[in-house]
Amino acid sequence: MKYKIIFLLILGLDVLNLVFQTSQISISFRESLILYGEITPLKILVKSSMLIFGHNDFALRIPMIFIHVLSVILMFSISKHYIKDYSNRLWLITIFILLPGVLSSGLVVDKAGLIILGLLLFIWLYLNSYKKTYYSLLIFFAFLDNSYIYLFLALSIYAIYIKNRDFFIFNMLAFFISVFLYGVEAHGIPKGHFLDILALYAAIFSPIIFIYIVFILYRRHLDSKHDVIWFISTVTLMVSLTLSFRQNIKIEHFAPYIIIALPIAAQSFISSYRVRLKQFRKIYRVIFQISLILLIINTITVIFNKELYLFVENPKKHFVYKFHIAKELAKELKDNGITCIDTNYKMQSRLHFYGVTKCDKYILKRYSSNTKKDTDVTISYKNRPIYKANVTKLNK
Repeated sequence: MKYKIIFLLILGLDVLNLVFQTSQISISFRESLILYGEITPLKILVKSSMLIFGHNDFALRIPMIFIHVLSVILMFSISKHYIKDYSNRLWLITIFILLPGVLSSGLVVDKAGLIILGLLLFIWLYLNSYKKTYYSLLIFFAFLDNSYIYLFLALSIYAIYIKNRDFFIFNMLAFFISVFLYGVEAHGIPKGHFLDILALYAAIFSPIIFIYIVFILYRRHLDSKHDVIWFISTVTLMVSLTLSFRQNIKIEHFAPYIIIALPIAAQSFISSYRVRLKQFRKIYRVIFQISLILLIINTITVIFNKELYLFVENPKKHFVYKFHIAKELAKELKDNGITCIDTNYKMQSRLHFYGVTKCDKYILKRYSSNTKKDTDVTISYKNRPIYKANVTKLNK
């Protein structure tokens, strides 16, 4: 009972953080493309939320928060197949929630959150032997989106390993159906994106955890400890690194496949820790403590990200800059009686969400945040100007 209360407390704090962050950020350009672009499952979810909860930031992000909560619950349930001790499972969930990639997937309207949920749901069904259900889920994935192509590929290889001919044929058919419907991005000439992808992975997981996950995947290969999670994570990691030699891959399509390797990484860490004498466990405690501290620092940095503008010379270099300004700018324009304006296409799309549409009556021209020129509109965070622009009315 005590551990269940702790789990609910962790989950509650996680949700409170996501709700708080929702109040602090604006819609980004990429999110506006999803909202106003072609029909996708994600767009349907967000539009449905806005029909129920209204046209606002919370309605925009409630689907992602809900998906995130389901993912946390599934990860916790999956972890019991790898970790017996309840307290260790709680530590795993804490790490999972604090991962930068998981934190952002619970907030940003993007495919990553849906992919994580889909993968965890399949693994939960597979580990609990709900055969008919996970077969149906895989069929659904084949027609849903191209993000699950790598799942079908990994499961095909896994089927060969476990010598399950029917499962192999099924996943290969699902793979080719997905490729036929959506295609697969593989193009270009060698451009040297390999190191960039490694850096992105390190940012999504934190460097220590990413290195440890890769190490565990490699060590399990040497020890022949291959289960379904190992195949899904390893195959996708190898595909992403191979493709990175030729193109700049979409990391949000691949990182979720590596995130789900957390249970086997935790299992190996706990096993290695317990088999050692107390005097040889110190290095493991230090690694865990440093990883946890770095994740906590990252979360605190996200929570108080606006304070960083006081130390960043160029506001555009701020890691959350693309999620700032639009909400405050729209309010400033509306307070001055301006409900339509002409500006650059990215800001135009973002302002549209907040009720400022496109017209040729007013023109919004942005200036450098460091300009000394008097401007009509100034957006500041923590008394630091980060956006300045002039509004010109056109007389016709």
